[in-house]
Amino acid sequence: MKAVLMTAPGSPEVLQLQEIPNPLPPQNTELLVRLKAAGINPIDTKLRKRGTFYPDKMPAILGCDGAGIVEAVGTEVKRFQVGDEVFFCSGGLGEHQGNYAEFTTIEERFVAVKPKSVSFIEAAAAPLVLITAWEALYERGRLSPGEKVLIHAGAGGVGHVAIQLAKLKGADVCTTVSSQGKADFVKSIGADYVINYQKNDFVKAVLDWTKGEGVDLVFDTVGGETFEKSFPTIRIYGDIVTILQPSDSTNWKVARQRNLRIGLELMLTPMLQGLEEAQTHHGEILAECAKWMEEGKLKICVNRTFGLEEVGKAHELLEAGSMIGKLVVGIG
Repeated sequence: MKAVLMTAPGSPEVLQLQEIPNPLPPQNTELLVRLKAAGINPIDTKLRKRGTFYPDKMPAILGCDGAGIVEAVGTEVKRFQVGDEVFFCSGGLGEHQGNYAEFTTIEERFVAVKPKSVSFIEAAAAPLVLITAWEALYERGRLSPGEKVLIHAGAGGVGHVAIQLAKLKGADVCTTVSSQGKADFVKSIGADYVINYQKNDFVKAVLDWTKGEGVDLVFDTVGGETFEKSFPTIRIYGDIVTILQPSDSTNWKVARQRNLRIGLELMLTPMLQGLEEAQTHHGEILAECAKWMEEGKLKICVNRTFGLEEVGKAHELLEAGSMIGKLVVGIG
């Protein structure tokens, strides 16, 4: 099969399209999936630059998100059959094969049925960002109907699905963007109040929006100083959840004074720690989101699609930043 191999840590040039043997036949509860598309995420570019979590297992195939057609099943598979269309987030961290390839094997418990109304390209763009936003809002942040939430970088990959998930929960959504085009986009997917942080102080804008009280929850997808600057925008006893590592220099004084609850979200933990029950839960999250996608209530914005031979170009574009939605690799 054709696959994009990461031959060493470095620039996008280390990603090389090569011909390699097909995966072994699926065992027990495994599926062999003919991949039709693979999502591209910031974790891919970070691993390419600094090395995977398993440097002794090189070369590596990156790409956590995948969508495709079941080609073969193990002897104990119960939920799927040959020909089923599926999507998932699994592999791509260096230990198990990722999805920049024509085929992969995966445990059936980690997989969800692809919505019929959604293309393989859209499906492949969805898993990591959906799981991240779901866990951050619903599980870490305990978002409830009627609450107010601030979502940073609402036009981005995680941000734009977080806006939709928050609205589906019945929350009022405020979000930050950097341009009028992005403002128009987030309004089109349900944002109630939009702040151009390059023109306005988002702290003052949020407090004006909430009449000085602050939001119930902040979902930080930016990190850095944005994390700390968000503390005064949150009501006393409120929540903040971040997907980034807080800086060692973070001043926690305001957070402590306001008795904030701090949540950390890393959806890769189940894969990194070998937590199969948690990975099964990820499959369940995707199954729930698939219902909304089928009904047209949840949409994934794909900014641009690349071929397998163009993965390096996709990494360059993602690293350039300031992009609406997701990038995807089309495969076959």
